[in-house]
Amino acid sequence: MRAKDSARLSTVRLLLAAMKQKEVDERVELSDADVLAIIEKMIKQRRESIVQFEKAARQDLADKEKAEVEVLSAYLPQKMGEADTAQAIAAAISESGASGIKDMGKVMALLKPRLAGRADMAAVSSLVKAKLSG
Repeated sequence: MRAKDSARLSTVRLLLAAMKQKEVDERVELSDADVLAIIEKMIKQRRESIVQFEKAARQDLADKEKAEVEVLSAYLPQKMGEADTAQAIAAAISESGASGIKDMGKVMALLKPRLAGRADMAAVSSLVKAKLSG
């Protein structure tokens, strides 16, 4: 607020409002995992909006959404490297005893809480699918 960074301020206010809304709707105190899920959801929504705005040739709105993604990304934990992600996938596969593609749900259930906010879950899903089918 004091830095007069209105774009960052409005994005943080949107995040706080989303967190408060979830607390009120579900009558719960949010955990760190819940907050990460909210941030990831907001980032996903903005990325989808960016695609739509660019299709409609509205670069001004796309730039605003990109700025919001940058601000929200600052509140996520540091991303895992490919090697760390592959190691976590291998550990989850051996831990769950997965033997084929039919066990993908078990592996993803183990990985989701471990990698939340630290890895792109769509990419993780495709890596797990490749490991289990190969």
